[in-house]
Amino acid sequence: MNTIIIREMTHKDLDRIAEIERRCFSVPWSRDAFEGELKNELAYYQCAEADGTIMGYMGMWKIIDECHITNVAVLPEFRNQNIASMLIEKMVSICKCSEISNMTLEVRESNIPAIRLYTKFGFFPVGKRPKYYHMPVEDAIIMWKKIV
Repeated sequence: MNTIIIREMTHKDLDRIAEIERRCFSVPWSRDAFEGELKNELAYYQCAEADGTIMGYMGMWKIIDECHITNVAVLPEFRNQNIASMLIEKMVSICKCSEISNMTLEVRESNIPAIRLYTKFGFFPVGKRPKYYHMPVEDAIIMWKKIV
């Protein structure tokens, strides 16, 4: 595999993004939802691509001086190649350039690999959202990161 690049998501990526979403989540966002996100002035979406193949993506919303991570997904066959780390690094960089002081996200309580990844980047748990997720029903861990 050639070099992985992290780039801005575009309309031509939406079919692939919707496919990744369906494969990664039990309650996936629709293609139309992502199309709406690309029109949202407060949203930032990035793709991880190599050899013309999108392997994963990440999205966030800028809300005043905070960032809310909406989605992080990497196809199973491309996991454990630092792709999610590259996406998070890019989003942190965007935050630093956008006068964002904090980042937040929710993660399934059982998603230990994701929790470890976010912790590696300085996110820390601050609470729970009971029954936040469906299929299966599960609490979300709320995590925050201070941008320095």
